[in-house]
Amino acid sequence: MTGAGDGAAGGAAAGAGHIEAIVCDVLGTMVDEPGGLRAAVREAVPGADAATQDLLLGVWQDHIEQEQLRIGHKERSYANSEVLDREAARRVADRAGLTDPAAVERLAGAGRRLSPWPDSVTGLARLARHVPVLGLSNASRTTLLRLNAYAGLRWHQALSAEDARAYKPAAEVYRLALDAAGCPPERVLMVAAHAWDLRGAQAVGMRTAYVRRPVGDPPVGTDSFDLHTDGLDHLAELVERAERLEAPA
Repeated sequence: MTGAGDGAAGGAAAGAGHIEAIVCDVLGTMVDEPGGLRAAVREAVPGADAATQDLLLGVWQDHIEQEQLRIGHKERSYANSEVLDREAARRVADRAGLTDPAAVERLAGAGRRLSPWPDSVTGLARLARHVPVLGLSNASRTTLLRLNAYAGLRWHQALSAEDARAYKPAAEVYRLALDAAGCPPERVLMVAAHAWDLRGAQAVGMRTAYVRRPVGDPPVGTDSFDLHTDGLDHLAELVERAERLEAPA
């Protein structure tokens, strides 16, 4: 917990104890998804002012959210993130009057070119020195591979929701990570900047850590997550402190 005294810090460290694996959301938590998409829109439609860029970004985000919900409600057959991104790019192009096929195709691949937050690479490396760390993303397998390379994210294992043919917060996506970790869910910590993601992880018994980011879905009063942190370096500090507390005297 942030900004508290030694007692509160010790309590937070205890909350990070007995963890055998850490699972991190990627989009929004490790990389700046809205910022990257906005940059791609700006590149595709260079004459657009800030208000128009925001409008076009909203067109993209609304389509992705709506279609993932439709898939979750079984109103549409599963389609991976590359398909949905291509649909979103076409919607943005239609709204902006963009007709260059090459520009639309590059826009459709924006999800592969998202920059990491300043602490993502170093924080991930710190965490990985203590426990296995997995990425778990709604991005397709190919998009996740390219995105990890672009952002410099190095995982022990990176898992795509495509393997479950579902999107978070569907339980089967989190079970991909639990199966890979090979330990009880109460020993696995789900890390995300999205409260909705953490609620999904809680539903399958995982422990949870909310990471504050400039984007994301903050907790509400009814949420009760195990940890609240200001970033990955802060989370790594808690994990390291918990490790020291658990070490034999």
